[in-house]
Amino acid sequence: MSGRGTRVTEADRIWQMLVGAVMDSRGDWRRKVSEATGLPFSRIRALKRLVDAPMTLKQLADAMGTDAPAATVSINDLEHRGLVERYPHPDNRRAKLVSITAAGKRLVALGRAVHDEAPPAIQDLSATELAQLRRILDRINTR
Repeated sequence: MSGRGTRVTEADRIWQMLVGAVMDSRGDWRRKVSEATGLPFSRIRALKRLVDAPMTLKQLADAMGTDAPAATVSINDLEHRGLVERYPHPDNRRAKLVSITAAGKRLVALGRAVHDEAPPAIQDLSATELAQLRRILDRINTR
């Protein structure tokens, strides 16, 4: 909880509007990614987190914002499909690392190639409004 207590600020309201706009517009893109890869979107989310480096199941669950049993179900499925492999952790005998395979990387690339079109509310903005929004987002992203 922040030091402000429960008082909702204008910044909080704007943040919720931004989150809502993004979350509400992702369904079509997620469906397209699933169609292109043949995998449920949750499996693609798991694979994407493994592209840079292997992870333990706990690390993967934390990165996905899920619990360990759900991560295990995803990894079991991905392992069965030959998209990830598990092997003993070199520093922790009780843990296993999960690593993406070449086939898994190819599916991630397929998913990333799916065009992520801006929703109509963004496309309908004028060039001036888009430039203003870009300046604001650039400022936010540099903090």
